[in-house]
Amino acid sequence: MARNVDGKVVLITGAARGIGAGLAERLAARGAKVALVGLEAAEQQKVAEKIGPSAHAWEADVTSWADLEKATAGVVEHFGGIDIVIANAGIATAGFVRSVDPQAFEKVIEVDLLGVWRTFRVTLPHVIERRGYLLAISSLAAITHAPGMANYAAAKAGVEAFSNSLRAEVAHLGVKVGVAHPTWIRTDLVESADAHPVFGKLRASMPGLIGKTYPLDVALDDLEAGILKRARTIHVPRWVGGLKLLRAFLPPIIEFGSRARVPAADKAALDDIEQRGAYESAVTGHGGRAATKPE
Repeated sequence: MARNVDGKVVLITGAARGIGAGLAERLAARGAKVALVGLEAAEQQKVAEKIGPSAHAWEADVTSWADLEKATAGVVEHFGGIDIVIANAGIATAGFVRSVDPQAFEKVIEVDLLGVWRTFRVTLPHVIERRGYLLAISSLAAITHAPGMANYAAAKAGVEAFSNSLRAEVAHLGVKVGVAHPTWIRTDLVESADAHPVFGKLRASMPGLIGKTYPLDVALDDLEAGILKRARTIHVPRWVGGLKLLRAFLPPIIEFGSRARVPAADKAALDDIEQRGAYESAVTGHGGRAATKPE
């Protein structure tokens, strides 16, 4: 049964662009008060200004306890509480395990997995108070573990497992927990990955629906509907849910399909690193660049 979000306070991480910004606009149009939390302060402020008085932005790194605690306190002070939390902040890198920049590789796991845990841990007391809803944005990558995406696939699979455990822990408190699995959606993150001279070609070779990129509105439609239902799982699009039933058979299929493509891509990745450096070869997207600035 769909619920009304009118007057509800929705905290969204990674709300500067793409899915996060789109959901903020959609939910605000339904009467929600939206709190935009993330690293790209200037972009988030633009989103907040576009939405109007029902939106406000807070700069925070989801890997920082102090940032999240400060932002959460600010949201509660400004809006009076938190009903829904959407842990959307995420980044990706391009690279094979043996050659990818180690710092960039590990930052993906820190942002995409530990960032969800930290976001939920800090905001959970407020969500419990209002018997609200937590939604973690996982990915098709949690189900299909493609070469060149080891850190992203591991993080997103971890998000799914984490959400499933958490759901059972907080059900008696009246809190519902959802996990979303979008496939390739036309966002800055995906477009940046597609532009990579090595891994863009590898991604383009993915067959059928697994390689198809969908418009942002497709994701927003399914996610918005799921949020209104406080859904436990949201598949974007629906065929992703069917793919879960075949999960045990997917690794050998992916391995077989990769045999002809990975050797050349592996050599090309090493050449790209030699030309551009490990960091530049690995980082993708505006969010990824903001989160993985080399020290």
